[in-house]
Amino acid sequence: MNTIFLLASRPIMNSFIFKNLSSPNKLKPKITYFMKKITFVVVLLMCFISNAQTTINGRVVDDFNQPIPGANISLKGESIGTVTDFDGIFTLTVTKEPPFTITASSIGYEESSVEVTSTAEEVVIVLTEGNVLDLIVISASRAPERLFESPVSIERFGVKEIKNTPSVDFYDGLENLKGVDVNANSLTFKSINTRGFATFTNTRFVQLIDGMDNTSPSLNFALGNLIGMNELDVENVELLPGASSALYGANAFNGILFMTSKSPFDKQGISAYAKGGFTSQDAAGTNDFYDVGIRMAHAFTDNLAAKVNFSYLTATDWFATSEANTENPGQSRLLDPAYNGLNVYGDEFTQNLPGGIGEVSRTGYNELDLTDYNAESIKFDGAVHYKPFHNDLEIIYAGKLGKGQTIFQDSNRFSLNDFFFQQHKLEVRNDNFFVRGYISAEDAGDTYDLVFTGVNINRRWKSDEDWFNEYATTFATTVGTDQQRHEAARTFADRDRLEPGTEGFETAFNEVTSTPDFQTGSRFKSKTELRHVDANYNFGHITNNFADIQVGGSFREYSLNSAGTFYTDFDGAIDYSEIGVYSQIQKKLLDDRLKLTGSVRYDKSQLFDGNFSPRLSIGYTLGKNRNRNLRASIQTGFRNPTTQNLYLGLDIGAAAIVGSAPDNLDRFTRTTTSGVTYTGRIAYENSYTRESVQAFAASGGTTALVIANPDIVKPEKVTAIEVGYRADFGKLLLDLSGYYNMYQDFISTVDVISPLDGQVGSAEAQTAIATGNFAAFQATTNSEVDINSYGAILGISAKVFGDFDLGASYAYAKQDFDQEEDPGFRTNFNTPEHKVKANFGHDNLFKNFGFNTAVKWSGEYTWESAFAVGEVPSFTVFDAQFNYRIPSLKTTLKLGGANIGGSEYFTAVGTAPIGSQYYLGLTINNF
Repeated sequence: MNTIFLLASRPIMNSFIFKNLSSPNKLKPKITYFMKKITFVVVLLMCFISNAQTTINGRVVDDFNQPIPGANISLKGESIGTVTDFDGIFTLTVTKEPPFTITASSIGYEESSVEVTSTAEEVVIVLTEGNVLDLIVISASRAPERLFESPVSIERFGVKEIKNTPSVDFYDGLENLKGVDVNANSLTFKSINTRGFATFTNTRFVQLIDGMDNTSPSLNFALGNLIGMNELDVENVELLPGASSALYGANAFNGILFMTSKSPFDKQGISAYAKGGFTSQDAAGTNDFYDVGIRMAHAFTDNLAAKVNFSYLTATDWFATSEANTENPGQSRLLDPAYNGLNVYGDEFTQNLPGGIGEVSRTGYNELDLTDYNAESIKFDGAVHYKPFHNDLEIIYAGKLGKGQTIFQDSNRFSLNDFFFQQHKLEVRNDNFFVRGYISAEDAGDTYDLVFTGVNINRRWKSDEDWFNEYATTFATTVGTDQQRHEAARTFADRDRLEPGTEGFETAFNEVTSTPDFQTGSRFKSKTELRHVDANYNFGHITNNFADIQVGGSFREYSLNSAGTFYTDFDGAIDYSEIGVYSQIQKKLLDDRLKLTGSVRYDKSQLFDGNFSPRLSIGYTLGKNRNRNLRASIQTGFRNPTTQNLYLGLDIGAAAIVGSAPDNLDRFTRTTTSGVTYTGRIAYENSYTRESVQAFAASGGTTALVIANPDIVKPEKVTAIEVGYRADFGKLLLDLSGYYNMYQDFISTVDVISPLDGQVGSAEAQTAIATGNFAAFQATTNSEVDINSYGAILGISAKVFGDFDLGASYAYAKQDFDQEEDPGFRTNFNTPEHKVKANFGHDNLFKNFGFNTAVKWSGEYTWESAFAVGEVPSFTVFDAQFNYRIPSLKTTLKLGGANIGGSEYFTAVGTAPIGSQYYLGLTINNF
């Protein structure tokens, strides 16, 4: 530094001396004055340099002497700080001479401070694993607070839980959280649900990744982790299991999941994982699977950092092979001419043949013949973080790209092939505010509907009219029992049928799955987009002497574009928007033991009247040691009808599903073979209940038909009451909660039958029903009956037998709905009344070796959806993992399995039975 200073001063000195050479008497005092100034500046610089050279070298480790990367190190009482590297090592330069105190902190650990008395030795700081109730959460109040004091129920899943989960990946591990259901659609696509009322298109549950809604804007379901996060980049996961509309708007109705990624400023370097193993299922046999991922992050300066993530998974999916008869349980194809197999497609199309023949269905194809069951997930994302002013203001661009192949079940079964999803976000934030905008866009790729694949392969080979005529003619001319006559009729009508594996079948299959028209093909097209902007400002730093006050708002716009294959967007994209604003005030009283929180939000959809969603909660901390907390809350939530509820126009064979947006009723049009044209309006304005039509047919017309005419759909509301109790008894943690939900205008579907001749109630309409001149619909509407649900959740976490971790939970859930009040209405509660979960493990059973186990038991329940209704038997699942750490290589080996040695089970009617999955994983530099 001195050399640099003198070199920089030399031109100035030369100029000064040159100008004064002609006046030596004047030069001497000026030189003396100048040299004094130089001496003074040099002394100041040397003092500064001396102070700036107090450097502390150290490392941060856990109780097992394992390094803790990304830990924050700071000089106590000042803002000077740094973070540890991959090896937990840090270097901190301060402007003080010892002694002084430095502090280390990291998420999931208790903060620790040490006094530095000398810089000669390495400082070692040991962080002890923190009590889960002391962890900081954000989502419950949109502000940092201890989980112990959260005003509502909340679950947290952090880096430690991810490392220790016995599940195959972190997303599967969320099922071990108390009160959480995970419905397995397929091997790679799973849907999280809390507090009931969910199908795979779980429109009452929201999933956010770094603030971006991960919901497919056309299919209306969160994409799970098919196109989600690389587990190496997950910082933490927070889950609110109850209504959250007061802060998060429409659809945060029964729960919301927050996944937060790691900052490239705090967590730098390269980390990677590789997993391999096999799946085992009776139908599919034994098949390999592979899953690899990498994360790279670097801070180029104190102002600029970036990261990229990539992961790839490939596997063979579970096979769905059920041939159970959905219309007449227990009867096979041989005994039932109208047979409709659960995982058999093409037999949904039926006709009531005259001459005493009755209802007959076409012969279908097994699902196994219509898909290859390849499962694949490719995920890439990157982010650039910029801090322009050396403070907490941060500008972030983040982009996510994902591509996947899986089986998805909704109103039908779909093969999602090359399904592509992308999101792009720009966000400006600091500790007190954020403003973010993002766009979600999807491309359905080569996705196709399995049901319509079977239906239209049949039709490409032989028209429905020809097939049913041949069946009827053969039945009438055959001698024998009715069963023999039906067998002969089907054999003749099916002669030369396209058989799987033949060239003719493959040609027809390729043509059908590439045709985006469900009348002749099965390809599903969608390039739907969602555009979203939201903002929040926390005035707590200004109003903290009075209360913490927040305000915020959001704007969302949908652009539906399925080219008429799914929505009624035959003439171009359908656009509509929603807007919302909210405010919250939070105040602590009585020595900070009493915490009051009030929130209110107003949302307005372009298609509906506005809705207010208030929330009031109270929490009180008890005990001399402040180790017990009581909480209670009451809040309202609302759910806008989904894009499918509003603009769907899909004929699924047995019925047509028509959305009930006011401008959608006439968009859906069909023309019968006899030339009768009708629109979706008749489902809502000229229809009978399906149950009364079935009774009418069974009685030979002596039972009265019941008029349906359901109302067009409007937003659904819920009033949710919750109470809870948390306690920290040292080695035992307790969390107990109970809730009661009261629904208004509950959204679901109702099956109706519309006569194609005459108005309901007339003789002409009755004749049309009797002669089969009608159209069947699934109409989206609101129920007028009272629908409530209630439940309780108990969770404990304890240290037993010294340092072993034991956790257990019990969840009870029940709906209060009288089916007799509305026989045709399905609530889709889809939740077992009783669930029990437990885990047992040890992080360090002996040096560098740990293990963890988990067991889940679910009681039986009824599954309801547009695709199928039936019973889900009770099941028990056991998972386990063993891990070995190699500190010198910063590597962990993990051996585990899911559903080890267990019986196959399923969580929804129509999905494939879930077998066992075993894996061996290697993870490097995961911090």
